[in-house]
Amino acid sequence: MSEDLTIAQALDQARSRGVAMLDARLMLGRLLGRTPTQLIAHDDERLGAQAAAPWADWLTRRAGGEPLAYLLGEKEFRGLMLEVTPEVLVPRPETELLVDWAVELLRSRQPPAALIDLGTGSGAIALAVKQACPGATVTATDASAAALGVARRNARRLALEVDFQETSWWQGLEGRQFSIAIANPPYIRDGDAALAALRHEPRTALTPGGDGLAALREIVAGAPAHLAPGGWLLLEHGFDQAGDVRALVVGAGLEAVETRFDLAGHPRASGGRRGPAPAR
Repeated sequence: MSEDLTIAQALDQARSRGVAMLDARLMLGRLLGRTPTQLIAHDDERLGAQAAAPWADWLTRRAGGEPLAYLLGEKEFRGLMLEVTPEVLVPRPETELLVDWAVELLRSRQPPAALIDLGTGSGAIALAVKQACPGATVTATDASAAALGVARRNARRLALEVDFQETSWWQGLEGRQFSIAIANPPYIRDGDAALAALRHEPRTALTPGGDGLAALREIVAGAPAHLAPGGWLLLEHGFDQAGDVRALVVGAGLEAVETRFDLAGHPRASGGRRGPAPAR
């Protein structure tokens, strides 16, 4: 019976099913209330009935490709431990590039500054910016009520003040302008092989269908009306979409257009600035 498994045997079981040892130790440590070091020191300890059933379930799900973050219910992002559920994307390290860029811009200007995170999901971007720049006014939107529920819980637990609104992109924001608009929208092309590996995450947050640029087009088209003079639009995109996104940003009349690269050397984020207010 599985409750008779020792820790060592359970980890061997995970290895035989192709689950990475780090993931297996994190799952088993969570179920047993042990650190990875304690697991090694007590690898002859048996799982027991209380941990056996969830271990078998988690092992099957992780071997089937379900993200570790959904099993553990959390994911670290730029120093913040965030609640993560299947209603939101798992925050990725490459998205920290967007946060770093926004923080750099916010710290280079005089407060107060207002930032909007379009399609916030778990709230990762908005909350990381608010933590780094407490004086900024941060708004975050999402069309999914379930996703906003996760984001609001994260904000409450972290004691970070963000104004969350249920809406799609710029809808309902008429007349409002921001110093920075930031977004990690769905951008994967329909039929891209990557979608199969991401099948456990919400599809609408991954792809808009077609060429993958529909959401980016909508965000860029609405940006000039919602950026304060000198305000920036910052966008995450696919590694092969930088040229298309820069063309959209230039076409919208934004200036100082540039692309930034992630740690793997891939073009991952592009942005541009609205021109200053005309002299009177």
